[in-house]
Formats: sequence, structure tokens, C-alpha cells
Amino acid sequence: MPRGVPKAGFRQSRTSSADKVANLKVSYAAPSTETDAEIEARLAERFEILDVLAEACTVGNSRALIVSGAPGLGKSYNVEKILADYDPSGALYTTVKGYARSTGLIKLLYEYRHAGNVIVFDDADSITQDDVSLNILKAVADTTETRRVSWLSEGKLISEETGELIPRSFDFEGSVIFITNLDFEHLISKGHKLAPHLEAMMSRSMYLDLSLKSKRDYLVRIKQVINQGMLKELDQTERDDVMDFIETNYNNLRELSLRSAIKLAKLRKINSNWRRIAAVTMLK
Repeated sequence: MPRGVPKAGFRQSRTSSADKVANLKVSYAAPSTETDAEIEARLAERFEILDVLAEACTVGNSRALIVSGAPGLGKSYNVEKILADYDPSGALYTTVKGYARSTGLIKLLYEYRHAGNVIVFDDADSITQDDVSLNILKAVADTTETRRVSWLSEGKLISEETGELIPRSFDFEGSVIFITNLDFEHLISKGHKLAPHLEAMMSRSMYLDLSLKSKRDYLVRIKQVINQGMLKELDQTERDDVMDFIETNYNNLRELSLRSAIKLAKLRKINSNWRRIAAVTMLK
């Protein structure tokens, strides 16, 4: 395998302590005055734009993309599908979930530094807590012709892929995608302590807010994805039953997301008393 070309497969990352960033996550509770048809059209447009921008990252037409939206409603799925279509072998892209230190970030950027490589940071919001990592990512997302990553620590870093010593500076020619539950615009408007960093990242990146702002938005999005083919293991009557349960109880569900629909689908398949079980296990 040529030097610098990453091996196939996704990279597993360490789990972060969620409490460090939990206070940053925005609660989307704004009331909606749109009809369901208007909400569906708005969300369909946003997710179509997500596909276009993610594909732009694969061919280098976009260096950095930030995707903001509520958890469990298809952000990661859309991006992963685009990348899998782009490179079925998985050699040209990787996904980081959870915790990431600045030293690990440098190693990752070095290994995926070539044009055509894509790094996805999926809910890895711990990097927003670290000034060093943020400054590195600003360099990676910069709009200058040459994006040089510099690491001036006295310590030495070794590439896990090739075993070679990582140079103190190197050019990064790949693309990065940030999938986050954070609403950057909201945090900036509120004067959050991270606002200057978030503004700098938004300035250097394409920023897409998926516009999921209310429980009704969540409900329409879940219905949209089910109609697009999710829960294909169920027949139409069974899918209708699952959607009816969600629509009837969406204000009381502990989690209003696609994950809840998948849990309900499994219950619908295994037990005739699935509604009672779901009420006990999934409702507040």
C-alpha cells in the first residue's frame, strides 16, 4: 500500500465524557406555524443540500463542511451513504466519533492529508473544548491556497499507518466534515465563550443548519424517512402502526428520533402486545 494512503475501514475512537459538552447542546423547542407539507418540503431541501455538499467534499470542491442538527434524524446516515458511494473500499475516508485529543488529531490529519481524502468528525464535540485542536482545524479549513498544519511541540509523533516520524509541518489537501448537535449560530448570538472560535470555523467552512427546530419538525422528518424506505422489514400496515404510535405519543416519548422508530419496529415484530411494552419502556 502506498505511503500516506489510509487502510480500508473506519477508525474507532475513544469515548468522550459527554458532560463536558452537554451544556453546549441547544434544545430545539421553538413552536412551528408551518403545515406538515411545508415542513416536509423544507426538510427535504435541506437534506438534498446536505448530499450535494457532502459530495463536494469528496471531490475537493469543498474543503470543510459543518452540518448542524438534532440527533438521531439522519445526518450521519446521509453523509455515510455519500462516502460509501464515493469509495466502497473505505480507504479514502474515516469517521471519528467521541473523544479526540490534539495529538491524535495531528496523526489523523497526516494520514488523511492527500487530495481526495475525507475525515468526518461525527458528534466529536470534545474538540470544541480544546484551543489547540480548534486552531489546528482552522488551518485545515482555511481558504488559502496552501493549508499548512504545524505541530511545534517538543514531543515526537509517529504515523500509525507507516511508522514514520510525522514532520513538524505538512500540507493538508483533503476535506473535513463536522456533524454536530450544536447550533453554532445560536451559541454565537448568545455570546458563548466559544463564539470567536465557532465564528472562525463558520467563516472557513460551508455551514448547513438542517432546520430541525421543533418536535413537529422531528415528527415530519421521521415520517419522511420511513416513507423513503426505512423499516423495510415491516409491511405497510406494520409501518403505519409504528408511525401512528409515534404521532400519538410524540410529546411523551423519551427520545423523538429515528432510533425510537427502529425500537418500535422491533417490538412490533416480536410481540402482539407491543404497544403496552412500548408505553412502559419508551414513554415518560
